[in-house]
Amino acid sequence: MEYSPEQYTKFYIEQALFKLMSDYGYEKISVKEIAEKAGVGRATFYRYFKSKEDVIEYYFTSKTKEFLFEQRYYPRCREDYAKIVCDVFEKLKKNKDNFKLIKKAHLEYMYLDFLNRNFVETFRREFEKQSAYAPYIYAGMLFNVSMQWLDNDCADSIESLSQALINAIYFE
Repeated sequence: MEYSPEQYTKFYIEQALFKLMSDYGYEKISVKEIAEKAGVGRATFYRYFKSKEDVIEYYFTSKTKEFLFEQRYYPRCREDYAKIVCDVFEKLKKNKDNFKLIKKAHLEYMYLDFLNRNFVETFRREFEKQSAYAPYIYAGMLFNVSMQWLDNDCADSIESLSQALINAIYFE
């Protein structure tokens, strides 16, 4: 997968924000500091993002695109869904430091909003006969389990989390 100069610039800005978040409180970070850390000008920052929150939204979107690119099959059975849930938790664990920074900054609501939007879109496209509340149920389960798992420093096994979610979905 090749990246464009725009994608690299966005990536550098994203990484700069997370580096600064690990050093300082999120609320104390300015766009000027992010741009300097990323090696770009403020105008370049604003060419791609309106705010620091936009950078975090981009982070969620780019990780989701990576995840979807890595998925090579459409789920057809319970085991397929279990595999996807495991893959989601693998991705979360790989990125736990950034998610902890997001949580520390009290921005986890952005993750929930992101999950809600994406689950609603997926359900409209693939499960249109489901209740309008179903995507929010799934997004809420994933969000709450993810946040609790992060609080526990991802100590529980991915397989046990996956199994717990799948069992909840299938009422077992």
